[in-house]
Amino acid sequence: MRIAIVNDVPIAAEALRRAVLSRGEYEIAWVAHDGVEAVAECLTDTPDLILMDLIMPRMNGVQATREIMTRCPCAILVVTCSVNENARMVFEAMGVGALDAVDTPSPGEGNLEKVSEPLLQKLDSMQGLLGLKERRKPCAPPEPPSGKRETQPPLVVIGASAGGPSALAEVLGKLPPQFPSPIVIVQHVDEQFAASLASWLKGQTALKVRVAVEGDVPTPGEVLLAGRSEHLVLTGSRRLGYCCEPKDAFYLPSVDVFFESVACRWRGPVIGVILTGMGRDGAKGLKRLRNAGFHTIAQNRETCAVYGMPKAAFEEGAAIEVLPLSDISAALCKRCSAASKPATHSL
Repeated sequence: MRIAIVNDVPIAAEALRRAVLSRGEYEIAWVAHDGVEAVAECLTDTPDLILMDLIMPRMNGVQATREIMTRCPCAILVVTCSVNENARMVFEAMGVGALDAVDTPSPGEGNLEKVSEPLLQKLDSMQGLLGLKERRKPCAPPEPPSGKRETQPPLVVIGASAGGPSALAEVLGKLPPQFPSPIVIVQHVDEQFAASLASWLKGQTALKVRVAVEGDVPTPGEVLLAGRSEHLVLTGSRRLGYCCEPKDAFYLPSVDVFFESVACRWRGPVIGVILTGMGRDGAKGLKRLRNAGFHTIAQNRETCAVYGMPKAAFEEGAAIEVLPLSDISAALCKRCSAASKPATHSL
């Protein structure tokens, strides 16, 4: 995998270069010292992955990410001195196409190999996501539930990756405070700033938003966000949990793994949604939901920051509806409100 580095601090750029080259399978495509230089380099030599700093002169990492995703799209991993302290900018960068974020390894904090491990784990995930590393085995499907499906407001399940935070903010922001259905989201984010994302999304919507914890039961009007470096799964008819299998999934948490568990174990109605993101995670899971008789929605090409996951869902025949981002909230309201109304009978 050819990797480019964008960082205006020489010691940080050198630490990144050494960390990348510590794995023989990776090579350095080029090094840029600000966003302007990065865009120019990318236009002439587009790498497989860019390690993008956020705070730089002339053009910051958010602006550079937006320019690159518009003019010469490629995978971008935000690498910043502190993901938590720069959470707002991290979400902005992810909103315009960055895939994920990780702290910059600091050689002054100890052995470089040890402090670089979180970065190297991200690189391994990116390599798999980009199709440069084969998956070892397919995900094991969960056991099907027993008994009939219950009548209740639909469970809304949403998967997103690059561009997801801003897309989620728009969808959730348009839902009314009395929205009748529970919502569970799997967004590709690192565990260390899942809580920050939940807090940020809470400020964009009238609904309650928090990180899902073991044993949670999805309830109407509440949004639960996957928040650990493990797969979020449905462990019973109404309870959520976390598990580490399959360990070889390209993303922890995986949208596919969650959607597949819902398809097999949720006894009520479900609406599955795939939003903007790079790769194919969620396409097979959405198809499982459709095959189980549930309604499925994918974001359309024109409104995606990265048309990867919704495209894969479309190609799989997983989406019953393909909608602009601006129409998804209304579609959810219509379906969930209709399902929550009591049936009337003529005498």
